[in-house]
Amino acid sequence: MLRALLLLLALGTCAAQAADRLVAIETRPGVKVSYWWMERPGAKATLVLLPGGEGTLGYRDGAPHSQNFLVRSRDEFAAAGYDVALVGPPSDHRDLDAGFRATDEHVADLRAVVAKLAQSGKPVWLVGTSLGTISAAAAAAAQPPLPLAGIVLTSSVTSTNRATAFSVPMIDLSRIRVPVLVMHHKDDACPVCEPGQAHRIYDALVNAPVRKLLLVSGGDLFPTDKPCEALHHHGYIGMEKEAAAYVTGWIANPQP
Repeated sequence: MLRALLLLLALGTCAAQAADRLVAIETRPGVKVSYWWMERPGAKATLVLLPGGEGTLGYRDGAPHSQNFLVRSRDEFAAAGYDVALVGPPSDHRDLDAGFRATDEHVADLRAVVAKLAQSGKPVWLVGTSLGTISAAAAAAAQPPLPLAGIVLTSSVTSTNRATAFSVPMIDLSRIRVPVLVMHHKDDACPVCEPGQAHRIYDALVNAPVRKLLLVSGGDLFPTDKPCEALHHHGYIGMEKEAAAYVTGWIANPQP
């Protein structure tokens, strides 16, 4: 009996993993966007994960292998009872720089992805990290509004430098009218993602029906990666499960 139960559980897990696949849709004339689709039985909502950096998912051996926080933690989000879509760059851009993430073209790409996923009838949330927070905020501030239930901004870009020429506070955040969680690691040492400046984003969300600024701590005490890279506090290294739980817990019950 026990062996039969374990076999059923293993088959169920394999079936769920086998369902994970790459989906490509046309988002603009002649342009396609691919996303890694993780559909889960009984999911209560869909999370559209927007990685930082160049926005690539690091495909290898038929699956995403990027070290980005959202990519490497995707199973944590799915296990919490959500469908997950990991979105990559469009076919007309090799990568997603900070400036392009705020353009009408990028918003059009995300609008098409969200519209496709919203056909399931489940609420759709955008979850961005690092440069992905520019994508999430720009899409949520777009007019006409995307059919979003809310957004989550983790390790937000708060200022600019030569390499990062755009930041979240440069977006008209007063146009966002959905719940927003702004989550930042207290020890984030990336100079353009300062935890002490995250309040600027929170303060500008004057029309969000619910907004919360959450500063977290924990993870590896002495991360060895560069401060703006994924395997540092900037990417919640060593506390992936806890960070994902903060996000999914708030999405399930948005509170100030």
